[in-house]
Amino acid sequence: MTARPHLVVVGDPAGRRVAFFQDALRAAGLPEARAVSWPEVLRGTARFTAGETVRLDSPGEDPEADRLLRGLDDPARVEGTGRWYARFVAATADLGRTVAEAGATLVDDPAELAVLFDKRLCHGLLRTAGVPVPESPTSGPAAPAVRGWADLRELTGRPGLRRVFVKPAHGSSASGVLAVETNGAGRCQATTSVERGPGGRLFNSLRVRRYTREEEIAAIVDALAPDGLHVERWLPKAAQGGRAADLRVVVVDGRATHAVVRTSRSPMTNLHLGGARGDLAAARDAIAAAGGRWTDALEVCERAAAVFPGTRCVGVDLLPGSGWRRFAVGEVNAFGDLLPGLTGLPGSGAEGLDTYAAQVAAQLPGFRPPQGGPAAGHPDRTTGTSTTGTSATGTSTA
Repeated sequence: MTARPHLVVVGDPAGRRVAFFQDALRAAGLPEARAVSWPEVLRGTARFTAGETVRLDSPGEDPEADRLLRGLDDPARVEGTGRWYARFVAATADLGRTVAEAGATLVDDPAELAVLFDKRLCHGLLRTAGVPVPESPTSGPAAPAVRGWADLRELTGRPGLRRVFVKPAHGSSASGVLAVETNGAGRCQATTSVERGPGGRLFNSLRVRRYTREEEIAAIVDALAPDGLHVERWLPKAAQGGRAADLRVVVVDGRATHAVVRTSRSPMTNLHLGGARGDLAAARDAIAAAGGRWTDALEVCERAAAVFPGTRCVGVDLLPGSGWRRFAVGEVNAFGDLLPGLTGLPGSGAEGLDTYAAQVAAQLPGFRPPQGGPAAGHPDRTTGTSTTGTSATGTSTA
């Protein structure tokens, strides 16, 4: 008889992510995991025992964790991602040592988390590994820092960089992202969910807006630059139903298990910013009509995940080029599995399982949840719409 594991999940004990994981465990006939909060970890009071297996989940839904990480009382603020990153990396490294000293096992590698939460380092590793990525002047540890609008203005004057995405290096959920366009006459505009508040403070908004005055764009970039910025070429995306389209693909233990098409009328396809789930079958048909293969698209995602062998589950943002002919990886997300109600791809081994059940099945094959998904019976959790996009970092939602 297979021994029952002693599981611990570090996350927000009252949040959806931990709830989904507990659902998956119950569906597999396992007891709930012991839940440890991120504030316990950040304050150094978390304790573990020999034989426990510890899973890390996002701190992004926990306001207290966000306050401890960023040092800001308002979770809607955009700034503070540099401080968030430094404290998160230090906390996960300490957690790894604490878990090992207790004789427990940490599921994911803290050193890889440090790379996954720095878009510049992540992009550089992907590029070195031969994974197709957008061109970027900030890729890798040796790239020069973008210190403000003057630096960005110089970069956008280079060939191929008239249209770029400017991203906080340690951000997520499109927080602080700007899609910047410039032309030869010197005019520029930026599309973003950033709202400028009193005193120049920046806030996340659920409404995507466009700034056309250079001084406003410059003020936003200058405010974000101290936290670190990543710049990459804005690739023309494929379209579905007249809307820009990309995909979030979840890779578990090296295998692409789940995929969702995201469409939007704005450059940002995140669901909480007005994006909508698209038609996956239509996307597969479009790839075939362009002379490609769906398996090749998934293989690109699996190659990206293979760059992080110590991380069991990642969410890959796959950018299909115009006409669905080519693919590039936009980002690899450490906590990119929040896709309520989505079941596994045919032939993936995760058929009938949601992303959390698929991870339980992969990690504990002797306790595979039944098909149908543990979220069944929880309609409040399966709307497919993200409501977590207002915090600056720590969570990645499709």
